[in-house]
Amino acid sequence: MDSNSSNQTQKEVTDDSKEDIISTLHESTLGQILSFLPTTEAIQTCVLSHRWIHVWKSITSLCFTDNLPCHGKKILKKQQFVKFVNKVLLHHLANSSINNFSLCLTRYSYESDQVSEWISTVLERRIQKLHIQYADKIQFSSHSFFKCSTLVQLFLQVRCTLNVPIYACFPNLQKLNISGVRLESDSSSVFSEEIELSFPILKVFEARGCEWLTMQGVSIQAPLLEKFSIALWNSSMSNESCKSTIKVFAPCLKEFSYEGDLEQDIILLDPSSISNASVVIVVDEDKKDRAKNLGCQVHKLLSQIHQVEQLKLLFYKVLMHGKDIFSHLPTFGRLTHLQLNEITGEALLKLLHNSPILTTLVLLNGVSVSHDSDKDALTYASSVPHCFLSSLRVFQFNGFNVHEHEICLAKFVMANAAVLERMIICAAFWLRYSDIDMEKIKENIFSFPKCCSFATIEFSDANGTSTCSAPQ
Repeated sequence: MDSNSSNQTQKEVTDDSKEDIISTLHESTLGQILSFLPTTEAIQTCVLSHRWIHVWKSITSLCFTDNLPCHGKKILKKQQFVKFVNKVLLHHLANSSINNFSLCLTRYSYESDQVSEWISTVLERRIQKLHIQYADKIQFSSHSFFKCSTLVQLFLQVRCTLNVPIYACFPNLQKLNISGVRLESDSSSVFSEEIELSFPILKVFEARGCEWLTMQGVSIQAPLLEKFSIALWNSSMSNESCKSTIKVFAPCLKEFSYEGDLEQDIILLDPSSISNASVVIVVDEDKKDRAKNLGCQVHKLLSQIHQVEQLKLLFYKVLMHGKDIFSHLPTFGRLTHLQLNEITGEALLKLLHNSPILTTLVLLNGVSVSHDSDKDALTYASSVPHCFLSSLRVFQFNGFNVHEHEICLAKFVMANAAVLERMIICAAFWLRYSDIDMEKIKENIFSFPKCCSFATIEFSDANGTSTCSAPQ
C-alpha cells in the first residue's frame, strides 16, 4: 500500500470517529439512556443541539426531590420546585408514558391538593414503579390508586387515607412498602364483608405504622409472597371495633416479621414454609392494663411460627407487665438459631426446653430478674434442656452486667452444654465507668468447670479488650 492510500485510510478513520453516533439513535432509545441520569441532568441535554431539544421528553423515569441542587445551582425554593415539577409533567406526560416515578419531599410543606395531583397524574400513565416520600398529610385519590393495574413496585411513605373496596387486585405488583397509610373500608362497601386484597405475583410485603380500619377484617391473598413484614401500634386507637384481624394467605412465605403491641390479630393461614421470623413486642406504659392478656396473645402468635429455623424474639417493657408471657409456649422443633433481648432466667429455661435442636443462642441484653424465683432458676434447675446435651454449640452473651444470676447462667451453660464449641461474653458498656475488678470476674468465669473440654470461652470487657480461655 502506497503512502497516499495509507493517509486516505487514516483520514476516513478519523472522520468516522468524529461522527455523532449517539444522536443517530432512535428517540426512544435515547430516552432509556437518559433515564439512568438524575431528572434535572437529563433535562439539561436539551441545550446540546436542535436534535436534543425534545429528547428528554422520552425518558421513562422521573425522579424529583426538593433537597438537591438543580442545574448545579442552589437548592430550589419551594415555588421554583413546584413550578419545575409542573412544567416537566406537563411537557413530558403529554407525549410519553412513564415507567418509574419518584417524589421525595423532605424540605418543604406543600398543599395537599398539589401533591395529590402529581400522584394521580402519574397513576393514570400506566406507571410501573412508584416511590412517594412525604411527611405531611395529603388527600390521596383512592380511585386512581386501586385502578392502576400496571404497578410493579410501590413505595408509599406518606400520611394519607385509602378507601379500600371490598375486593382489590394488583395483578403485576411484586414489591409493596407502605408506611403511615390509613386504610379504611370504602363508604360504598357492605361493611359486613371482609376486605380482600389480591396480589397474584407479590414477593415482598412491608407495612409500617399503618392503620387497618375495617369492621370485618382484611384478607391478603399472596400465593407467591416470600417476605411479610408488618409493624402495628394500635393501643392509641380509640375505636376498639375498628381493630380488624389481618389474615395472610402466603404458602410460599419464608420470612415473617412483626413489631407492635399485639392489639391487632395477625393470622397466618399457611405458615409452614416460614424459616426466618422476627417478633418485636412493645407494651405502652399508658396502656399497661391491657397486658393482662399478653401471655395468651404471645402464645397465639408464636404458635403460628413454631416451625421456624431462626427466631429473633425481642420484648420491650413486657416482662414487668406480662408475668405469664412464657407460661404456655409452643415447641420449636426446627429452631436452630435464637436471639433474645429481655428475658429472665426462668423464662430462658422454658424456651430452651422447648427448643430441642437449638445450636446458637444469642442474648442481646443480658438477663433480667422479675421476681425471686428467677435468681434460683438456673442454680437449682431440675433438668437440663435437651439442646444442651446434643446441639448447642454457640452461646453469645451480650450486655453482661456481672450480676449474680448472670454469672450463674454462664456457669450453668459451661457445666451442662455437652457439645459447646464457643461461648462469647461481652460486658455491658456501663462497666467501663465502674470500680468492678473485671480481671477477677474473668478469672472466676474461666475457672468454672466445662462439660465440653474443647469449648473456647471468650470474654470482651467494656473497653473492647478480649481475653480467651483455650480448650483444656
